[in-house]
Amino acid sequence: MELKPQDLLVLLKVAVHPPQRWTYAELGEALGLSASQAHASVKRGVACGLAVAVGRGDWSPVRTNLLEFMQHGVRFVWPATAGPVRRGVPTAFGAELLAGLVNAAPGEAPVWAHPSGKAKGPTLSPLYRTAPQAALADAELHRLLALLDGVRVGRARERKLAADLMRDALLRVEPGDSNAGR
Repeated sequence: MELKPQDLLVLLKVAVHPPQRWTYAELGEALGLSASQAHASVKRGVACGLAVAVGRGDWSPVRTNLLEFMQHGVRFVWPATAGPVRRGVPTAFGAELLAGLVNAAPGEAPVWAHPSGKAKGPTLSPLYRTAPQAALADAELHRLLALLDGVRVGRARERKLAADLMRDALLRVEPGDSNAGR
């Protein structure tokens, strides 16, 4: 079974909202996917060890495995490609989390092209085509996807900063979260 970019999007959406239980229809709606696409994403995530099934219809992401894949694999499996300057949603070192830590000339910070975006810069291909819209609707998901892009396109220092912030975001323990290390 071959992992697809939308699979990681589904797993990250659930990982950033640990106490919440999602139906496939809710996940699909939140991410611009069908319920069957969300279900197939979870199946592929379980098959490759990025998620674990704990019962019928009950599953959770394995955060340590997600983190390892995001830090060391994603940039090789799904490299980001740069495009022309457009209006869009800030990502990588253009997003709030990394912007204060990395100096970039005005107009140099990357964006995902999107008509609702408030920034202008060189475009960067998102992990999946619906990621910008999902990020606009979910600030936590946006932060994690922007950090992932920091790893996908950054130089060594930027990748390290993004990876450290990703680790903090993914492995923090939430109140009532029994799957914190998973």
